[in-house]
Amino acid sequence: MPNINNIRKYKNIHMIGIGGISMSGIAAILTNWGFNVTGSDWSQSEVTDKLNALGIKVTIGHNLEDVSKSDVIVYSAAIKKDDSEMLEAKRLNIPTIERADFLGELTRCFKDTICISGTHGKTTTTSMVAMCFLEASKDPNIQVGAFLNSIDGNYKVGNSEHFIIEACEYVESFLKFSPKAEIILNIDNDHLDYFKTFDNIKNAFIKYVKILPNNGLLVINGDDKNCLDLKQYTNANILTYGIENTNTNFYAKNIHFDNDGFPEFDIYKNKELFVTIKLSVPGIHNVLNSLSCIALCDYYGIDKKYMQTALKKFTGAHRRFEFKGKLNGSSIYDDYGHHPTEILATSKALTSKKHNKSWVVFQPHTYSRTKNLLDEFANALTNFDNIIVLDIYAARETNTFNISSKDLVDKIISLGKNANYIPNFDECVTFLKNNVTENDIILTLGAGTVTEIGPLLLKK
Repeated sequence: MPNINNIRKYKNIHMIGIGGISMSGIAAILTNWGFNVTGSDWSQSEVTDKLNALGIKVTIGHNLEDVSKSDVIVYSAAIKKDDSEMLEAKRLNIPTIERADFLGELTRCFKDTICISGTHGKTTTTSMVAMCFLEASKDPNIQVGAFLNSIDGNYKVGNSEHFIIEACEYVESFLKFSPKAEIILNIDNDHLDYFKTFDNIKNAFIKYVKILPNNGLLVINGDDKNCLDLKQYTNANILTYGIENTNTNFYAKNIHFDNDGFPEFDIYKNKELFVTIKLSVPGIHNVLNSLSCIALCDYYGIDKKYMQTALKKFTGAHRRFEFKGKLNGSSIYDDYGHHPTEILATSKALTSKKHNKSWVVFQPHTYSRTKNLLDEFANALTNFDNIIVLDIYAARETNTFNISSKDLVDKIISLGKNANYIPNFDECVTFLKNNVTENDIILTLGAGTVTEIGPLLLKK
């Protein structure tokens, strides 16, 4: 049993926004440890149903009575200070803790917290690592940022000291954790609404690396110069991996793709052939993700036969190049990519899949990101044969940036590629139904409501 002394004082814990990806995982772990957990959320979901099945009382809406009975309130970052449950907690002098701070407390309960971070690929790599640990019967605790079929959810409560979590750099929340091991996949320009400059992003990762204990582990991408720069800031054990950079501990050679775009490749460890891996997810970026996973798992003494079977079984996390169905003989996929680097990686993965023409339906995510990276978005999207752009999904922002999807479409057209601005979902669906043909690929892309397009296309 992990050491829960630092949170033992909270017998009754109420969670506002309990249906969130991270919050629900925290709730399940606490319940397993014998805490009394209640929660509230705006809406019912698959996640809240699952929590109810665990015996956790979830109120849709507000429950001031549950607040009054609690020793602490844990709230997600989306909750406003004037939320009625937050106001009630304040009135009753009940302490409130933001989700990332509380998750940090949880990481200190375990002897071995493994954090997977980086601008892109966190969810996929966390899933890969989790599946290798499960395959090797290490019974890990898992928290991942998307629904994963093999654990039937976004978290798993184990009975070991291993806690495998996705660690996000946004608002520097990963600095609140206490990792024993870190994978850093890449460092790229994102979340500029918070970080403002790339140097600030890199500094956040430097601070994050400095948290590692001397007997910890840092696994970094040897193809990413910014990752390699991090070595100087820690005394922990360091492992590097790469494809282009073979001056690394683990590197991939002889990469071949099948008709689905799934890669098979040889991995060399310290210049010697180590293992041959076959993935069931597409794209060269997933070869890199799997290399980081293998470097970490080998360090943890996991047999390579478990890595081979686990990675072959892994068919992707929810909304990561996820197959949704067929329309007029064309295949529909859905992907969460909402940054130019992710779009580029997805378009490359698509070229290794056997198909006729590609259609992308892209929904920009946040005004600030669209404005800051407009040129990069336009360039990345030109890699598709046909481009449809929906309205910007605002998320947490108001449009003080004087930017619209029309600007993105104009930019793409200025690069010599045609693009269609179709803000209405029904019109977008009709346009696709009238134009796609056999063996085409349709990809819905973005972190917002674009995911609704696939099911609309499949409606009879």
